[in-house]
Amino acid sequence: MSLRSPRSISASFDRNSPPSAIDLEILAETAAALGRAGQKVEQTLEQLRRATEDERQSCLKAAAQAVHAYFIQRELCGLRNHDDPIRHYGIPRAVLVRLGAA
Repeated sequence: MSLRSPRSISASFDRNSPPSAIDLEILAETAAALGRAGQKVEQTLEQLRRATEDERQSCLKAAAQAVHAYFIQRELCGLRNHDDPIRHYGIPRAVLVRLGAA
């Protein structure tokens, strides 16, 4: 599978020359932000799994917000299909429904 950067990011890169230090820094920060968003998804989903009935609604809201932020970060990286992370993280249908995705 080939991936392409969003135009806003890829337009600044010249494919015929090596990336500049700032280009590498931008790519590194983009990847790090995606990693942090993924960790947040893992944390909130774990809290949701352990939640009591009283805590469930607030944990569900937090998980939906984390997943939404993660999906946005993935799209900024040029990753448009979210099927793999939904399976990887085991994102429950209740979270996806809150996002309007299910």
